[in-house]
Amino acid sequence: MSAAPTRIGRYTVARELGSGGMGEVYLAYSPAGDPVAVKVIRSDKLDPVTRARFEKEALIARTVVGTNRVARFLDADPYADRPWLAMEYVPGRTLLECVDSDGALPMVLVASLGALLAEGLGAVHAAGLLHRDLKPQNIILGDDGPMIIDFGLGAFMDASQESLSHSGMIIGTVRCMPPEQAGGHPQVTPAADVYALGTVLLYAATRHYPYDGSRWEAIAAQVTNAEIAPDLKGVPTGLTPLLGSMLAHEPEARPTLSVVAKTCAELLSAAGVAPAEARLALITRTAAPHAAARSGEPLSPSFEKLLEEQGAVAEAEDLASPLDVPPGVQAAGESEEPEERQPEPEPMEPPTGPEAPRRPRPRPGRPPASRRVAQELRAEYAVHPAL
Repeated sequence: MSAAPTRIGRYTVARELGSGGMGEVYLAYSPAGDPVAVKVIRSDKLDPVTRARFEKEALIARTVVGTNRVARFLDADPYADRPWLAMEYVPGRTLLECVDSDGALPMVLVASLGALLAEGLGAVHAAGLLHRDLKPQNIILGDDGPMIIDFGLGAFMDASQESLSHSGMIIGTVRCMPPEQAGGHPQVTPAADVYALGTVLLYAATRHYPYDGSRWEAIAAQVTNAEIAPDLKGVPTGLTPLLGSMLAHEPEARPTLSVVAKTCAELLSAAGVAPAEARLALITRTAAPHAAARSGEPLSPSFEKLLEEQGAVAEAEDLASPLDVPPGVQAAGESEEPEERQPEPEPMEPPTGPEAPRRPRPRPGRPPASRRVAQELRAEYAVHPAL
């Protein structure tokens, strides 16, 4: 295993948070000292078309607004030797850790979880993105309630039989994949995220998935077989119709996210609990006592020195976002010497259609499109420039 990098883009790395099928995740700090989560993508996920799709989705991901349920997408470099993306760091436990440690959640809390996550996914879909890999490991339960992470990785999640077989990825993922995705059809619709959300709520309510097995091939065979119904044993009676519909084999038979949120709100109303009260109860049940302190944990003197040094370097370089400066376009303050990058493999024939990599260059005197979008959104929603 290679040592953790000390710096990724403009972020100073503190420690590894975890690793999995997509790559490694690090706790890092911005030059100003804000904690962020930086995910570095595995090299075997790379090809020119995937990099271009990642760039496209990363640009869109930075415009997601209208929800407190999605970790903010901060920055990315699709064309680094190993692409990376930086997201808001959300301290807390994953839903998987919480349920495995403390047991399944009662129906009212599952309904609250469903309503909140459906709203969050709705904002992602409204921006033109899909998550494609929603699972209990990608839900963080912190002091403000559930948060969805890793939604900027959709470009890497086009499932095929080859990608499913990556060690360390499949068991945590195929259990939550809809039949169309597990069957190797990458062009999925928003209904795929509805199915995955159904598996998340099922796990929260019962501590098991709709399909299971000792090998990923056996799980995928069950998921893709329309004659094998999902395992709903242990689901509270009030939740059974909703989860059954969310886990429907055919995408068109699943409810929309707005229907999911509405149904969950109706379950709360029937139980005599206001949505805000249910959210607070969910936080009380799931937020770890030490979660709030994680992002502010003491830094060692050596790391503080490294942070200061690299923060000074970042300030001197006036680093622009890699998303705003396409390869070959020199950023302000950038050295005349080109940065070393891994040579891109030459495709046998140029890709065409919507997946073709297009590298728009900023017009002279005009800010890049992503920066203009961010400026317009900040003006419209009065968001602080640091966000």
